Amino acid sequence: MAHTSDALALPAPLAEVVEVGFEWDYDEETDEASGCDFEPFDRFEEPERTAWWFRLWTGNQDVDGGEFRFFGKTGCGDYTGFWLVRPGAPIAEQPVVHIGSEGERGVLARDLGDLLWLFAAGLGPAEAFDDPESPAEPNDAFRAIAERHAPGRHRSPARIVGDARAEFPHFSDHIDAMCR
Repeated sequence: MAHTSDALALPAPLAEVVEVGFEWDYDEETDEASGCDFEPFDRFEEPERTAWWFRLWTGNQDVDGGEFRFFGKTGCGDYTGFWLVRPGAPIAEQPVVHIGSEGERGVLARDLGDLLWLFAAGLGPAEAFDDPESPAEPNDAFRAIAERHAPGRHRSPARIVGDARAEFPHFSDHIDAMCR
């Protein structure tokens, strides 16, 4: 089934993030990385592609991942997207989740505004998932986007992730129920 590009268009603040982009470097000699390992898509992933990946990830041919709108991934295949769990709420007001290539998963942000502040703090989705208290270099370009689209919502990354996980404590169980 073909989808119009409008149906797959990112919300404006997320499109601005894509325009700025993420920097990531890995030094093989020191085994150290810097920046954010995140490759945002220029639009939401096609539902057919999400269904293919989600079935592979869960081992369940009866699921299609239709409650997710993925907008990026890491170099090793961890996916990040919106979880459409709030009935009737616009996509930007849905929680943001991280589903890792090795089975890890969790809620990162209560909504797009919170995600923008994670980016402003210098964290990508994988970094925020792994350790929201990790030291990072704040990103001024992302901070400007966050201030424009989510003013007055600045909090520490640990608080943003903690608030999201507290609001959606059963996300992992929800995913477990789909896995075979």
